[in-house]
Amino acid sequence: MARINARLSRRAVLALPAAAALIAGGTARAQGTMLNLAVAAPPTSLDPHYHTLSPNNMMAEHFFDQLVGRDAKAQLRPGLAESWRLVDDTTWEFRLRRGVKFSNGEPFTAEDVVFTLRRVPNVVNSPGSFGIYTRAIIASEIIDPHTIRFKTAGIYPLLPQDLSQVNIISKSVGDGVTTGDFNNGRAVIGTGPFRLVSFTPDDRVVMARNEDYWGEKPEWTGVTYRFIPNDGVRVAALLSGDVQMIDVVPPSDMPRLRSTPGIAFAEIPSLRSIYIKLDTAHDVSPYITGPNGEKLDRNPLRDLRVRQALSIGINRQAIVDRVMQGAATASGQMMPPGANGHIPDLAPPALDVERAKALLAEAGYPNGFSIGLIGPNNRYVNDAQIIQAVGQMWQRIGVRTRVEAMPFSVLAQRQARNDMSAMLIGWATSGEPSSALRGNLTTRIPEKGFGTVNFSGYSNARVDALVEEGLRTADDEKREEVFKQAMRAGMEDVALITLHMQKNIWALRGGLAYEARADEYTVATGVRRGR
Repeated sequence: MARINARLSRRAVLALPAAAALIAGGTARAQGTMLNLAVAAPPTSLDPHYHTLSPNNMMAEHFFDQLVGRDAKAQLRPGLAESWRLVDDTTWEFRLRRGVKFSNGEPFTAEDVVFTLRRVPNVVNSPGSFGIYTRAIIASEIIDPHTIRFKTAGIYPLLPQDLSQVNIISKSVGDGVTTGDFNNGRAVIGTGPFRLVSFTPDDRVVMARNEDYWGEKPEWTGVTYRFIPNDGVRVAALLSGDVQMIDVVPPSDMPRLRSTPGIAFAEIPSLRSIYIKLDTAHDVSPYITGPNGEKLDRNPLRDLRVRQALSIGINRQAIVDRVMQGAATASGQMMPPGANGHIPDLAPPALDVERAKALLAEAGYPNGFSIGLIGPNNRYVNDAQIIQAVGQMWQRIGVRTRVEAMPFSVLAQRQARNDMSAMLIGWATSGEPSSALRGNLTTRIPEKGFGTVNFSGYSNARVDALVEEGLRTADDEKREEVFKQAMRAGMEDVALITLHMQKNIWALRGGLAYEARADEYTVATGVRRGR
């Protein structure tokens, strides 16, 4: 966030005259076509390739498209590519949609795809690279302006799923385009349903309908997309009519909102796993000391018994019932029930205080130790309360816990530096397990697209081998089974401590309805007037 604000001060506003004129004219022509909504988490950038982060991705959905789209239930659908097929074991062919234009009037062609794929893995200082989704492509061949072929090193059946995560940008932005060029608006040139009007970091994005959009036109001429991290302020904005829709409805406010006339809800089980990362990279973890504050000569988190103790020292169901007030499901893995890759018999670890104490004693910590647990206070549902609850639970097994909540922008920087010992974080899967496995559980090998957010040092050769095997397995059922084995191996090794899967809840007023999305994205195209 500091990099963004260095170019755009917190209250600096970027305004694009042409788009501003469009939104003003549209408002005059069609009174009441403005949508005001508020979300809990601001993006860290408008660069669609900077950070694999849901707030960034859902903002990009308004301005950019992917070759392969996803519907509200995370199922693949045609996007900028009308169709795709395997030509042979190592060649995918994508046929591109004709007649599509970028917001600057330039036609969309295969050259824009090649330009995008070349940029993705080379974004400077990316805290979570999208290279995880492009590494399988070893060569691109333009057959004609609307046909492109991708070569892979071996059988790679997941390429359409991977490319559903990559937003296509215009080659007209130039080879030297930077993240700053997107943040100041110059490079926000996409084929999406909206055009950028203005961006005020940490406050709002204003957008206007792209009248030349190739797909179904949005219902809204213009949208004000506000960032309100504070739960109470966000709910108050809805109740006062300042905004017509909010996301991440606080569970504690649900009873009051349900009894308020004119308030409607959209709900769906989430693909987001909430979990705790543990530092295994450092020989001596920076925020761990002995029970009396003495320096330790080794990192306790490298011992499986310690990780197991911390895991079974948490009462997940109590967090679901009391902190989340039922708006979550306790979990012992990163895939939700019903999703591809979910393991039915991999239950959430049960609370066992005495066993946790025994494991710590076996590992050489009969009196426990002291640890720092950090997490966000403005990113996930009740995130600050969750880390407080976990800290209290760890106290009961003899692990003295110092809890610190902070803005997500600060947390993301600390994660990228692995400046932590234990950290609450979340990951939204793409509807199948490969992204969660590659991003979080594989050894960090950037050139392979492995461990893209695994800054904490976890490494397990068996997990790596199984993920690699799954990625080259063409048969869908066999591939899913291999990925299940990889997930089970990582969970049994306590690569991270899964807590729960969130439930996505939106609240709306004024007769509006929203198509609830499993990926938790809040997109203006999904908001409709009641039919």
